[in-house]
Amino acid sequence: MAPTSTRVESEPGTANAATPGRRLFGILTGLTALLVLLQGLWAGIFLEHDGERDAASSWIEVHAHGGEVALVLAVAAVVVAFVKLRPRRDLLIGSTALVVLLLLESYIGGLIADDSLDSLTAVHVPLAMATMAVAVWLPLRARHGGTAVADSSRTD
Repeated sequence: MAPTSTRVESEPGTANAATPGRRLFGILTGLTALLVLLQGLWAGIFLEHDGERDAASSWIEVHAHGGEVALVLAVAAVVVAFVKLRPRRDLLIGSTALVVLLLLESYIGGLIADDSLDSLTAVHVPLAMATMAVAVWLPLRARHGGTAVADSSRTD
């Protein structure tokens, strides 16, 4: 019996690494991931003022606006995934999940900032970690395309 190797083949109609759609998707999700990372930095800066919202108000605003920009970039990534990368369901589902996570984060963050529901920080921070995981996974996943196909015709 000949040894079986596994090679990666692109699915018909799947964009390869050089396509503008995948490149644009990678840029959008990469920038989103950077903003998600910066969200943690900005939160750390304003949390040092522990309970003094007036002293931290400018950093709270930066944090809020950063979240808004991240959400816009994530929505744009969903549009690119839907229009140009439709065969890559992993990217479409992943980018949609990122938008949902960012929406939840924004909503909970608004409740914390506007309604002083500081107890929701216990939900906001772990949700931020999940958001970071998806935000980092997406641009990395976009670089790798295709499916593994067993190739029994090769002998090594």
